Amino acid sequence: MKKDETSKSNSRRSFLKTTALATAGISIIPRHVMGGAGFLAPSDKLVIAGIGVGGKGESDINSFYQSGKADIGFLCDVDKKRAANSVARFPKAKFYTDYREMLEKEAKNIDAVSISTPDHGHAVQALAAMELGKPVYVQKPLTHDIYEARQLTEAAEKYKVVTQMGNQGASGDGVRKMREWYDADLIGKVHTVYVWTDRPVWPQGIPWPKGKTTAVPEGLDWDLWLNTAPKREYIEGLVPFNWRGWWDYGTGALGDMGCHLIEAPYRVLGLGHPKDVQCSVGSVYVDEFKRGYFPESCPPSSHAVMTFPKTDKTNKDVTLHWMDGGIKPKRPEELGPNETFGDGGNGVLFIGDKGKMMCGTYGRNPRLLPTSKTDEVNVAEKYDRVPGGEEGHYAQWVEGAIAGYGKKELSSPFEIAGPLTETLLIANLAIRGYDVRNEKKRDNGDTYFEYPGRDIKMLWNSEEMRVTNFDEANQFVRRDYRDGWKLS
Repeated sequence: MKKDETSKSNSRRSFLKTTALATAGISIIPRHVMGGAGFLAPSDKLVIAGIGVGGKGESDINSFYQSGKADIGFLCDVDKKRAANSVARFPKAKFYTDYREMLEKEAKNIDAVSISTPDHGHAVQALAAMELGKPVYVQKPLTHDIYEARQLTEAAEKYKVVTQMGNQGASGDGVRKMREWYDADLIGKVHTVYVWTDRPVWPQGIPWPKGKTTAVPEGLDWDLWLNTAPKREYIEGLVPFNWRGWWDYGTGALGDMGCHLIEAPYRVLGLGHPKDVQCSVGSVYVDEFKRGYFPESCPPSSHAVMTFPKTDKTNKDVTLHWMDGGIKPKRPEELGPNETFGDGGNGVLFIGDKGKMMCGTYGRNPRLLPTSKTDEVNVAEKYDRVPGGEEGHYAQWVEGAIAGYGKKELSSPFEIAGPLTETLLIANLAIRGYDVRNEKKRDNGDTYFEYPGRDIKMLWNSEEMRVTNFDEANQFVRRDYRDGWKLS
């Protein structure tokens, strides 16, 4: 970042800190609740600012607006072409390219903030809004790094703001039904869970394109898109989607689908942080017996195994298998030969000491095994349903923001979403640690490499946020941001 840009960044950060300090000790009451609990003047709906308003961000702000209780007052995106549909849909909304400028100038006019940007920007953007006392909705995964997830979890309580992560399956009926089945002891105590996905559906396990830099497209602020990530020249194909396969920006298949799928066992079994993780990953060979080494890119496939300590819903530790890249567990014997396993591309299988159950993405279509049992059981509803199910996830956050902190139950507040995100990022520690290598020399002077992170079980200390038996993996717990960016 250029010197003048760095100064501008620091001044904006100073402004945010000053504003936060000025409001310390004062309850921040949004304009829309000044009339008392539950008050919502017809002309004074929740005013939302969207950071990242193309693609998923576009559908997010549309869903908030469709709740009937929110207005989209501000739009922010580093890519004007990508944001064009939202600008056309909400012509009265003021547009910004830099979220820091928007928060600096419009803090008093914004009631809440939605963030739908690439993973590497989530934490700094969310915390900047939370420091101003703004409720935040952040797309999954909550953050890029474990440290960032812990910071946002603590910030939600510190600043007393309403939070929600964008894993809408958390508001669906499926997970609630499985919780009720499990509490009714229909499958006994679960000891093993398999979770799988057909992602990635973008390039992974590849070298960074060399010599393919090109002019930055008109309307894209490339420096702002890079955000906290290292400075690089623009290349075609990275924006708007394929960044997911590069560690500088994305978190691979785990980051994309982990929150949607691990949500079910996390909630049903009351899981916390894993205590250890091990993995194997798919390989790409570039010549005969020559394995490619592409540490900047997520692998084409992986299988991570995590152990979770016993909870009050289990009678011993739980082993959770994560599989991506099309790898699936063995079909359960109770499943008919022509019945779909999970939802085909993705799924979750619970194995208890009395039986099994499974579901698809977002906890949809939960079934006991054999599936004939599903229609035979009649378990009373124990957990309140969210009006509108998955789609109600958006209105739930809007209503929670209107009601105020602690006044309304949300499906995926940061107190739950933070530890859930940490869990899948801990699995990524093992996957990234797999490529850690040390150069060695033989007695004859030949060079070779050792890979100390392979074929080991990494032991995780949740309180200290560190791997205790392989220190080199801890470099991935918290990134170093480039100059001009920091997490307050």
